[in-house]
Amino acid sequence: MNARTSRTVAAAALVLGMAAVPAGPALAAARAPVPAVTAIQEAPDAEVLRAAIAGLPKADATAALVRVAGTDGSWRGSSGVHDLESNRPADPDGGFRTGSVTKVFTAAVVLQLAGEGKLDLNRPARHYLPELIPGSYRKVTVRQLLNHTSGIPSVGSAGGTLDEWYAHRFDLHDATDTVREATSHEPDFAPGTQQHYDNIGYTVAGLLIEKVTGHTYAGEVSRRILEPLHLKDTYFPGTDPVIRGPYNHGYQIFTGTGELRDVSVWGATDAWAAGDLISTTADLEHFTRALFRGQVVRGPLLEEMFTLPGASVHEYGTGGPAAYSVGLSMTKLGGREVWGKTGGRWGYNTAVAATRDLSRTLVYSVNATDAKGEGVNPTAMNIVVAAFGAPSSG
Repeated sequence: MNARTSRTVAAAALVLGMAAVPAGPALAAARAPVPAVTAIQEAPDAEVLRAAIAGLPKADATAALVRVAGTDGSWRGSSGVHDLESNRPADPDGGFRTGSVTKVFTAAVVLQLAGEGKLDLNRPARHYLPELIPGSYRKVTVRQLLNHTSGIPSVGSAGGTLDEWYAHRFDLHDATDTVREATSHEPDFAPGTQQHYDNIGYTVAGLLIEKVTGHTYAGEVSRRILEPLHLKDTYFPGTDPVIRGPYNHGYQIFTGTGELRDVSVWGATDAWAAGDLISTTADLEHFTRALFRGQVVRGPLLEEMFTLPGASVHEYGTGGPAAYSVGLSMTKLGGREVWGKTGGRWGYNTAVAATRDLSRTLVYSVNATDAKGEGVNPTAMNIVVAAFGAPSSG
């Protein structure tokens, strides 16, 4: 792979962002055949989309739910199983953990508050949270929190291996403590000079929402977005580790033993405003269309979501141009710009994506068996290429 191709794939992974899965154990629990793909509303790319999710469950994923829409028509499909024990077909209306797609909702609320004059994107976050943000981070602005250019470093996790994470899956995490730990360290870089994707900026943003409004983060997002858009199947789980209502089980390969373990029940307080939302493909499709149409963030502030900062990428030593805006990210697929966001929680990968003119939109949930690994999940990549075309450069 030459350097140019490598950069193209790396850039695409920022939007596609799903885990590459090594050869894993056979899914022996899937005893009886299940329908290959259940599809509704044919579109011009129906055969390609159907092929993208055919054959589940397999090593990299146990289920997939997909919705594609746009001026060419719409397509909805599901594949795989509800769970490996019953082997029932996947529920196309099932809920799932959206992971970092939560950040789009968080960013939208902050932009709404900016539009109302309740905060200023150019003002330091410390102005609003003086007791929490130390002087060493006094220059970090609200905008830099949202476009990942703050320089605030990543913080420690429950462990370095999946087994350690699993052992701590019900631990409760406090957002204030997380921010205090992160800001007790030296900055990764001067604010605004580089881009380092992480959760910490959005953890601060969630606390900022609470400070400015006097309401809980979850309550404010619900009042401003979930309720007006009638996203009835989207909610914040709080401390409850169980997905409410119908859902397709998520599984994870434990690399040490090759065991495939059900990880559906898992707390998400470590992610909070950066990644704890639970939703459905129908709700996320509706939200994406409303957002891009200017019905969530109104006026000029919507452009913040479609403007990349002039910073180089800090991760991986690539030094390439920034790929994340406020809440979204951008990559080129099939020769056109596609804006969206991916998310990963154990057992679940999610994405929302669209062209700016909404000529094509995509929402998927893939029950990936290595949902937080490195690289691109094969099923997720197949879905994205079927919907938009292959990653392109230039």
